Amino acid sequence: MSYAPHDTLIAPARPSAQLWRLGLGIVVAIVVMFGLTRALFGAVHFILGEDAYWSLLTLLQTASTPFGLLILLFSMGFMAIGVLVAMQMVHRRGVLQLIGPLALAWRQFRRVTVALVLLYALVMLLPPWSYAGETQPGLAFGTWLSLLPLTVLGLLIQTGSEELLFRGYIQSQLAARLRHPLVWLTLPSALFALGHYAPGVYGPNAPLIALWAFVFGVLAADLTARSGTLGPALALHFVNNFVAIAITSMQGDMSGLALSKLPFGSDDIEAVRALLPLDLAMLIVSWLAARVALRL
Repeated sequence: MSYAPHDTLIAPARPSAQLWRLGLGIVVAIVVMFGLTRALFGAVHFILGEDAYWSLLTLLQTASTPFGLLILLFSMGFMAIGVLVAMQMVHRRGVLQLIGPLALAWRQFRRVTVALVLLYALVMLLPPWSYAGETQPGLAFGTWLSLLPLTVLGLLIQTGSEELLFRGYIQSQLAARLRHPLVWLTLPSALFALGHYAPGVYGPNAPLIALWAFVFGVLAADLTARSGTLGPALALHFVNNFVAIAITSMQGDMSGLALSKLPFGSDDIEAVRALLPLDLAMLIVSWLAARVALRL
């Protein structure tokens, strides 16, 4: 494997590659993210009053309505702001250095996105088969279509913020200090997996969901190192989340923007467990499709 292009992202990190700076930067990013979130909700509480505020909080906790899920996706932008503050305060670096050459990143993002859209379209056209029974309707098509621009923007903010933190910031800073790929492929992915560990939502399946997220993190990190930009990893993340959130979601949590829904929710242990190997296989095929699209 060739990770030579990764040096485009690593080189700007070398002057401030001390591990204590990375640790401090992560703390700063988290504090800023949660601080801004708390400030926003405090302002909303003040404006709406007690009853309306708690009604809104209920919508956000489940994200089972379009409004609740859109607010949740857009609020993830605070993570990107936290990374920006950490870069400036701790490393004296510009946040664009985490992305790589913009023209190249945009070109790679487009190519991978087109390849993955074609892949998913091909899968949907395969002879009928079902692992979860018949899907159920979600949003009416007209409503779904009218919300699509906001959905796409929200997902770009959510996935872009996570890529900036995990594949852009943490990965490049680790690679500047500890050169072995095993370190910077796995440690950010472990943190990414920890962020997806949700026993309150997935119950006994929570470790399996976290393991899936870890594999996703490793594959996204690999694409970033091979390409030298965040473009391919962002495309992989965005298309995956678009399909899972805007096309067909599970019932309940995070289902507010889906065109259709699976006949089970995250609390159906056996159904979710049966779905995960198929999701993992699709993730690996998507990673391979991205590499073919970029000739990596």
